[in-house]
Amino acid sequence: MSDGTVEPTENRTRGALKAIVLVAFILAAIYVIRFTPARELLTPEVLGHYVEAAGFWAPLIFMLFYTAGICLFVPGTLLTALGAAIFGPYWGFVYVWIGAMAGSSAAFWIGRTLGRDFAASLIGDRLRKYDDAIERNGFATVLYLRLVYFPFTPMNFGMGLTKVRFRDYVAGTGLGILVGTFIFTFFIGTLKEVWAGGDWSRLFSFKVFFSIGLFVFSFFIPKIVKKIRKEE
Repeated sequence: MSDGTVEPTENRTRGALKAIVLVAFILAAIYVIRFTPARELLTPEVLGHYVEAAGFWAPLIFMLFYTAGICLFVPGTLLTALGAAIFGPYWGFVYVWIGAMAGSSAAFWIGRTLGRDFAASLIGDRLRKYDDAIERNGFATVLYLRLVYFPFTPMNFGMGLTKVRFRDYVAGTGLGILVGTFIFTFFIGTLKEVWAGGDWSRLFSFKVFFSIGLFVFSFFIPKIVKKIRKEE
C-alpha cells in the first residue's frame, strides 16, 4: 500500500525531466540561430527570397516562418520588418499579427507543457499568492506587460510557467501587441513603398510623416501605460 509519498516524488521527477527538456530546447534554439550557419539564412534578403518565391502561398509561408521563428528566438523585429517590406503596411500588419499570435501561442504551449509542473513544485507559500493573482488577473497582467514592451519571446515561454489561463493569455497578447505591430509595420511598409516606387518626393507626403509620427509615439507608449497604471 502506498504511503502517499511515491506519487508526489514521481510527479516532481517527471516535472524536472520536462523542465530539463525545455531548457535544452531553448539553449539549442539560441545556439542554432546565433552560432551556426543557419544564422546566414535568417537575413531579410534570404527570407524575403523564399517568401516571395512562394507566390500565392507567400502569406501562409511567411506566417509559418513567423510562428517557428518566435519559438526559435528569432528577433521579432526582423520578422515584422520582413512582413511589412514584402506585403506592405496593411496586409503586412495582418500577416505579422497572425504570425505573432500563432508563434506566441505555440511558445506558451511549449512552456506550459514542459515547464509548468516543475515551476509549480518550486513555488512556496510566498510566491503562490502571486501565481494565484496572475491566474485571477491574467488578461490584465498580460495586456499590461505587452503594452510596456516586455521582451516578447521570453514572456511567451515564461507565461506558460504561470497559472494564467490560455484564453486570458491569448486575449491579452492579441490586444496588447495590436497597436505596436500596426505602428511598426505601417512605418516600415510606407518607407518600403517610397523606396520601391523611386519617387523620393513622396518622402514629404502626409502618409510618410504620419508613419514617422506613429513610430516616434510608439516609444512613449510604455511610459503612458505605466503612468495610467500608477494613477489608478
